[in-house]
Amino acid sequence: MAGVLDSVNQRTQLVGQNRLELLLFRLDGKQLYGINVFKVKEVLQCPRLTIMPRSSPVVRGVANIRGSTLSILDLSLATGKPALLDLNNSFAVIVEYNTKVLGFLVRSVERIVNMNWEDILPPPKGVGSDHYLTAVTHVDDQMVEIIDVEKVLAEVAPVSELLSVSIADEETHTKASFSRVLVVDDSSVARKQIIRCLQNLGIETVAQNDGRQALNYLKGLIADGKKPSEEFVMMISDIEMPEMDGYTLTTEVRQDPVMRDMHILLHTSLSGVFNQSMVKRVGADDFLAKFRPDDLANRVIERIRAADGN
Repeated sequence: MAGVLDSVNQRTQLVGQNRLELLLFRLDGKQLYGINVFKVKEVLQCPRLTIMPRSSPVVRGVANIRGSTLSILDLSLATGKPALLDLNNSFAVIVEYNTKVLGFLVRSVERIVNMNWEDILPPPKGVGSDHYLTAVTHVDDQMVEIIDVEKVLAEVAPVSELLSVSIADEETHTKASFSRVLVVDDSSVARKQIIRCLQNLGIETVAQNDGRQALNYLKGLIADGKKPSEEFVMMISDIEMPEMDGYTLTTEVRQDPVMRDMHILLHTSLSGVFNQSMVKRVGADDFLAKFRPDDLANRVIERIRAADGN
């Protein structure tokens, strides 16, 4: 499987065309799951694990991989299913999320499939709120569930959403109270984190669940005679989203003469030089890896001050 991932750098042409590649895997049954290949660094047989005292039950242990000590999370246990038992015949999918490298323990790894984001759909209505899905799709007539990793990580290792006291002065808070920000993210946990961060600055937010929904919302504003850049000081958008990704959303906004001057910050768990180059290619104004509340707040404050001419 490692050989399958060797050509990942050649796949960057898919991004910006509303396409992605999913690595398919299974946990404790026949259900197929998927993860974006760009999150995956390598796949290997489950390494020797050292149990860490007082760690979350989801963390099955730590492993030394290529000179680094990584936490290995049981993805089955993390999503409310039975723990994986046969570790010798399980696999570790080494991933990078939010600038952190860790391993996801899975039972088996299947293959990589090339997909269109339009075929990646929001979870079906009626599944309730207590689930770990961020999207679903179909491959060879089988449903593939895409796990909300942001939710898993938030439960295993919660991130503080508090801002430093010195982040914003009284004048900035006053300006922020007259500002609105459009937030676009398919993860309910990520949306709440961003919204709470901005609320601490006194900023009003409008949230959309994916790129398609956000684009339709912006077009609706235009139909009502409003200019999006006058309604919002900026748009903060995730990159990986069902139906339309953040790169394609940015491209669509830049191609529309009425909303092309909107300030766009791409805010994502995808990290690395690749994303910074894509930001320039699609015309976004900025890029920030999730989730660092002080950094996010500072970017928003900088934008408010720039929009105010200071």
